[in-house]
Amino acid sequence: MAEETTQAAPAEKKSSNTLMIIIIVVLVLIIIIGGVVAALLMGSSDEEVQAPAPVAKEKSVSKPQRSNSDEDNDNSRKLKEIGILYPLDTFTVNLKSDSGRRYLKVTLSLELEGAELSLELDAKTAVLRDRIIRILTSKTLEEVTSKKGKSKVETQIMDILNSMLSDGKIKGIYFTEFVIQ
Repeated sequence: MAEETTQAAPAEKKSSNTLMIIIIVVLVLIIIIGGVVAALLMGSSDEEVQAPAPVAKEKSVSKPQRSNSDEDNDNSRKLKEIGILYPLDTFTVNLKSDSGRRYLKVTLSLELEGAELSLELDAKTAVLRDRIIRILTSKTLEEVTSKKGKSKVETQIMDILNSMLSDGKIKGIYFTEFVIQ
């Protein structure tokens, strides 16, 4: 009987060594695979997403000949149509997403109906910025990358801000910077 116990001990030692080697190999593979997956996920969040610029196609349409003074008058009318612009500081917000890794950097200017409105905007700057931040953070990447989505954001901001103002109204919103990362 003594001989049986001495033979069983080396067999158990060999199987435990083999088991230990298998566990170590599996752990090393898990660590390597985890590192590769983490590197791929981290690398994709650093890429900057920007909507491609639309390419305007020219159509050959015959127009009546106009003099340079007519063109100057049209250009001056277009400039006169734009009201007073009230620039706001840059907004940098996280976009609504599952991973929380996308952000939006926006600078915008408000087109005012009258000069007296700028005094009211100065007094309500903190509240206006808060409302704009709330609107922007409620948007997903898909909502702000399309032209229709940007237009919807613009309309939503204008409606909310106009509901808060009493000395006039905002006629338009102009994005001077729009970066998604």
